[in-house]
Amino acid sequence: MSPKRGAPVKVSGIYFLALVLLAYLLLFGTTPDKALAALAESWQVLAKLLPALIVVIVLLGLFNYFFNPKKMARFLGSESGLRGWLIAVAGGILSHGPAYIWFPLLSDLRGHGTKMGLIAAFIYVRAIKLPWIPLMVEYFGWPFTIIISLYLIVGGVVQGLLIDLFDRWVFVDGERPR
Repeated sequence: MSPKRGAPVKVSGIYFLALVLLAYLLLFGTTPDKALAALAESWQVLAKLLPALIVVIVLLGLFNYFFNPKKMARFLGSESGLRGWLIAVAGGILSHGPAYIWFPLLSDLRGHGTKMGLIAAFIYVRAIKLPWIPLMVEYFGWPFTIIISLYLIVGGVVQGLLIDLFDRWVFVDGERPR
């Protein structure tokens, strides 16, 4: 989502980058071998994250191309109803990878009018990991696996409803700080 005209540009990312660069310079000045080891480790982490970041950027691009804000308000906005909850829960269960990879997409959805409760439910039900279901069944049996999964789904919806109540209570006029 592009920033609004006349809105101040956030520089917190630039400050953080400057702080990290300063830390590397200080570390390099005191213990160059540790600084190089830390830099090498940072590059390895970046190399691991880069494919996931590229996927998120592509997904955001496709999302922005195929879905306009009116559609999103209908599917995940304040009038989404049961369909919105089903989409949030199913999306949370089907999502894979680290949670922080999903934050840019969820932020973009929020910018298009998605309810905070649906985002909370999505994040909550991510605890259900489909690839782990057979392992859970092997160790704990079907009854436990089904019951814990249902608890997580119900808990996600309850958390989402509570977040929506809190959201309406705090932001009565609809204005949010950015």
